[in-house]
Amino acid sequence: MERQDEIRRGTLTDRAYSELEELIVTLRLSPGTVLSEQALATRLKIGRTPIREALQRLARDGLVVIMPRRGIMVSEINLRLQLRLLEVRRELERLMASLAAERATPEERAEFAELAQAMLTAAAKADDIAFMRLDQRFNILIAAAARNEFARRSMGLMNALSRRFWYQHYQEVADLPLAAKLHAAVADAVSQRKAKAAATASDRLIDHIEDFVRKTLDM
Repeated sequence: MERQDEIRRGTLTDRAYSELEELIVTLRLSPGTVLSEQALATRLKIGRTPIREALQRLARDGLVVIMPRRGIMVSEINLRLQLRLLEVRRELERLMASLAAERATPEERAEFAELAQAMLTAAAKADDIAFMRLDQRFNILIAAAARNEFARRSMGLMNALSRRFWYQHYQEVADLPLAAKLHAAVADAVSQRKAKAAATASDRLIDHIEDFVRKTLDM
């Protein structure tokens, strides 16, 4: 019974993390918002313990700041941090794309092909929320397919911050169809087991993101 309770709590924590991460990344919980465990538990219809554990994970991701005796606050968005983050992302994402192309299972390759098409469809409909969810699936899948736990952990610390930054500014300076096309190129190369093409597509995607960040800084 105790083991079953642990499994159930772990599942609820994962759900709480996923839902809170989306609320923060899509700015429905905006930077500077002070969070209440009880209010979040009521909003998500999840107990306070999974909420607390999810918030601890979000703190490790840099999306919330836990202030002793003062509460929990959604972290501010640091524009220049994004350029330093991209220096690391470029190397890690190139490596992971290449490894995923070499190591993905047939089932994973099929899912990459499906994701590529779904991203293009979401962009064609200008459905930013759908695209964000697909981007998260893409990040999780490529981390799993690369079969490298150190790269996966490192990317896990950056993905949410990057996605939130993009969501905040994409309507001003970004091109959703182009972003979808570049993501799809990585996914297609992985699905076809083309490691060099996947690495090249990853670099092109990061080039686009870096250009986007610089345009944002110039605004």
